[in-house]
Order: sequence, then C-alpha cells, then structure tokens
Amino acid sequence: MQVLVLSTPEIVAEFKQKFTSENQYVFIQSYDELEKHLPQTEVVFDFLLQDEPLRLAHYANKSRLTVFCHAVKKQLAELALNAEKVACTLVGFNGLPTMINRQYLEVSLLHAHAVTKLEEVCKALGTEYLVVEDRVGLVTPRIVCMIINEACYTLQEGTATVRDIDLGMKLGTNYPHGPFEWAAKIGTKNVYETLQAIYKDTKDERYKICPLLKTMYLKNESFA
Repeated sequence: MQVLVLSTPEIVAEFKQKFTSENQYVFIQSYDELEKHLPQTEVVFDFLLQDEPLRLAHYANKSRLTVFCHAVKKQLAELALNAEKVACTLVGFNGLPTMINRQYLEVSLLHAHAVTKLEEVCKALGTEYLVVEDRVGLVTPRIVCMIINEACYTLQEGTATVRDIDLGMKLGTNYPHGPFEWAAKIGTKNVYETLQAIYKDTKDERYKICPLLKTMYLKNESFA
C-alpha cells in the first residue's frame, strides 16, 4: 500500500517511529508536489489541511482514497464544507507532536459507516485506533493543553517554578512529561492555537488562555 505523507519536517521522525510496517511511504512538504504522487496513492496523511482547508479539493472526488487529516483546531465536518461532495474516505486524526507515536491513533469520522474502511486501512498500517467524537480539540489535545494552561496560571501567580510544577505532575500523576516539558515538545504555537480554537468553539472558561501563555506565543518563546 502506498501512503503519502504531507507534513512539515519536524513531524516526520515521530511518524516514522509510529508506522514501521512494510508499506511504501512518500514524504512531501507542500501541495506543489501533491498531484504527481496522488495517482499511485491509496492513503494520505495530511498534516496541513486544517490550515489550508480549500486544499480538500485535491482529494474530495477520489473515492479510492482514504485521507487522514490532522483535525485538532477544526472539526472534520467544518473541513468537509470546503468541498461540494466528499467521495473520499475522510478521517480526522490527532497529529500534534508527541501524540502520533502512541498505541492508539486518535481519530474522528465524517460518517459513521466509514469505520469499516478505517478498520481495514488501520490494519494494513499496523496500528490500533480509537474513534472519538468529531469536535474541535478531539480528546487528548483538550486535556493536555488544558493542563498546560492551568500550569501557566500557577507559574504566573508565582506559586511554584517550572521545574517544581513539572516534577510534581510527573510524580503525582505518573504523566510521561510535566506540563511545561509537554508544552515545549508540542510547541507553544500549537498549544495556544489549540486552546484558542477550543475556547472559540465551546466558550468554556476552562480553555480561556492564560496571559503568560499568550505572551509566550506572541514572543515565539518556548518553555524549554
């Protein structure tokens, strides 16, 4: 099976760690290279589509394609509005850094009946999967980014240092990373934009962005 991966260079290493089966993988970094590869492609992982939703036109009328699009800042149903008809099998997935190379691929579906095709493709890819509701932020990004945001409030108030907060969370909850370690790995930009999208969608105060996190985002700074 030929799999086309459209992504930034930063995500390729983690993707390769996750998908180590004998399928043929082609990695590209822009839509300029897309058309020459699509005729041979069966499965696409598109990490850029949520930021360039009009590009769905490349895939929409190709019923043979299964397209996994990184859909955290936008829900899959909203992305699908950018095509008159979606004939391809369109699947949303959690493609944030640190959240790809896990046992389960976190996915959302545009149509429930697509689960049959999803099962077939994921078996060929050699990955287990977990279907969650098609909502902005999915599940894991909501939880992790909210924890990072709360940690920013704690740091902003001077309650504890970055090191103490990270250590306390790892020892107290057995998380693989402390919130600031996680923020550095995910990227301040990704954390901020995910929270911004969730807050816009839900208006839930839990996702209201801490001023410290906003400042770090505007200054393009990392907690590392």
